Amino acid sequence: MTTATLIAGIPATNRSLYHRIRFLAGDPASSIDLPSDHPDLRGRTLIIRDIEMDRARAHAAADRVACPADFAPDGGLSGDREIATAQATAEFLRRAGVSRVVSDRSLPLVFAEMIRRAGLKLECDLDLGVLDRRAKDTQEVELLREAQSVTEGAMRMACELVARAEAGSDGVLTHDGETLTAERVMSAIDIWLLERGYANPGSIVAPGPIGADCHERGHGPIRTGQPVIIDIFPQNKRTLYNGDCTRVVVHGNIPDEVAKMHDAVVRAKKAAIAATRAGVTGEAVHRAAIEVIRSSGYAVGLPEKHGEAGKDPSFCSMVHGTGHGIGLDVHEPPLLDMKGPELVVGDALTIEPGLYCAAIGGIRIEDMVVVTETGCENLNTLPEELDWS
Repeated sequence: MTTATLIAGIPATNRSLYHRIRFLAGDPASSIDLPSDHPDLRGRTLIIRDIEMDRARAHAAADRVACPADFAPDGGLSGDREIATAQATAEFLRRAGVSRVVSDRSLPLVFAEMIRRAGLKLECDLDLGVLDRRAKDTQEVELLREAQSVTEGAMRMACELVARAEAGSDGVLTHDGETLTAERVMSAIDIWLLERGYANPGSIVAPGPIGADCHERGHGPIRTGQPVIIDIFPQNKRTLYNGDCTRVVVHGNIPDEVAKMHDAVVRAKKAAIAATRAGVTGEAVHRAAIEVIRSSGYAVGLPEKHGEAGKDPSFCSMVHGTGHGIGLDVHEPPLLDMKGPELVVGDALTIEPGLYCAAIGGIRIEDMVVVTETGCENLNTLPEELDWS
């Protein structure tokens, strides 16, 4: 029984396919790996649109490049480009004597259907492509380092914009004579990143009590004396690798309870980073963080979990996991949370404990690290403090 491994879709949107062939294109394609002992087609074949073939031959990670017309089935190809690519993929597999096809969780249904029509057995390997993408190679680490450096530049600009604004008699901040709002800071971040070749899906700039919801994007005027969560997670438009960094800025005097929350979060992040190395689980890293949170007098879990105590506006809790994988997507496996899997060398992770209080807002500090055998490398260089003036 000859088994082939297939990953297919559109490289520009299917990150698993892009990672495998390291070639960016906006049309359907398929990457087919045959066993090393196959008599004619051993190695990787890339089937892609004809006008992309020369570029793919020069740049794609493939042993050979073909187009759908090279493997037209009896009756010809569909006029629909995606269907035609799927038909050609199935025909290639049939001609190669393949009887079993293993693919990943991202396989489009149209490819599965054409494989079925060709009478081939199709299996889904839930881990295919996942571990490959988790274990970042040297090139990928450098691309992440580049993305994080640019992200930190945007973060410094945004935090200093808030910290150096003017405060009116009502406590509302102004910049260049106009009210400084979360929306204005988001726009400044967007422009800063766009000028440097980064796409920004929408940063979080959450001032005061708005930041008590950890995924609230933020809106409205920013006031002195309140914590402002700024979370920036852009993507390099050329490499597709992401940055992800969170800091908190307070304009003017820092309230005592905000300083206390911040201290707990910084220590929780430090504990989580210290626990991160190959062989430990994502759950163990998360437990290291929440142990500090709890020992500092704060809760863990959503307010509803804590009954009447959770309804108190002063209730303060860490409501999310400690972090997640990052790479071609801003959220990738593994999770640093309960049931988080064993970490491997090359895992790129965010470490981002946080605390949230309805009466005050939120504190979240986030770094990006890369797992090594004995620990991890922190790709961040920015300070963690609340005062950015």
